[in-house]
Amino acid sequence: MGPHWGAAAGTSAVCGRNTKRNCPLLCFTLSLVFARCARMSHHHQLQLQRFELKYIVSPQTALQVRQFVQSYLELDEYGADKPDGSYAIHSLYLDSDRLSFFWHTINGNKNRFKLRLRFYNADPHAPVFFEIKRREADIIRKQRAAVRRDVAASLLVGQLPHADDLWKPDAKSLACLHEFCQLMQQFEARPTARVSYLREAWVSPESDDLRVTIDRQVRCWPQTTEELRTETPDVPLVFGEKPVVEIKFTCRYPDWLRDMVHALGMTRGSAAKYVDGIQVFGQTHFVRQPGGFTERRHPHERMDALHR
Repeated sequence: MGPHWGAAAGTSAVCGRNTKRNCPLLCFTLSLVFARCARMSHHHQLQLQRFELKYIVSPQTALQVRQFVQSYLELDEYGADKPDGSYAIHSLYLDSDRLSFFWHTINGNKNRFKLRLRFYNADPHAPVFFEIKRREADIIRKQRAAVRRDVAASLLVGQLPHADDLWKPDAKSLACLHEFCQLMQQFEARPTARVSYLREAWVSPESDDLRVTIDRQVRCWPQTTEELRTETPDVPLVFGEKPVVEIKFTCRYPDWLRDMVHALGMTRGSAAKYVDGIQVFGQTHFVRQPGGFTERRHPHERMDALHR
């Protein structure tokens, strides 16, 4: 912010000598500063607002990514004490009987969202995160509320949310939980699929503006109950043995990461765990109404739709 305020101050001094010519410039400069502050304030109202770039890579390339990023980033605290630096992530995705959210991605809707519950272990005292993940053009916005595990199932079957349902009550989390439940009711979304994988995460030691993750052993299977279990069945790997590298950043894409992607010959693509998981496992196992196939699109059209 320093350079912006400095420019404004300099303009103010000139403005004293030539008010008619320079005051509009001062007002314009200050308006840019205040607009930036407003955007930053809006960013903090949501838990995350960032860009995500995804790459499906070979196991060897994933190791090269690790070697490269460890010079700039540090291992996430949740994986730091693990032998392989990875921790398990479990997600329960909600969708309508006709798989509305699935088809929004397949059809390349510019503004779309997903509803999911995320948890990391089977500890009955650990929270479950109710998440709304939105994509608005190329921007990712994620809201999450930490909820007590013992009330999660009741909320999924229609119980009205209350502050006492939160793991640590606060206004922002309660607003997120209310919105989650409202969208769930509006779209008649119910538990549809479970996704699990191992995540190796590298984070900036200075801020949460940059994160590089390597996801392995991605699995997806049908689940229509509210159970939050960590057991993973022996189902096909969504991306085979290939890890998924995700680069997540706010505002600016670091030059050193751009150099890494170029040097390793990484190609950006789509890697939607829920959507790709349904396609790998078979859509017929997830759709609860035959009408869910009315918008069916040939698989080769999907990539073009996602990048429209």
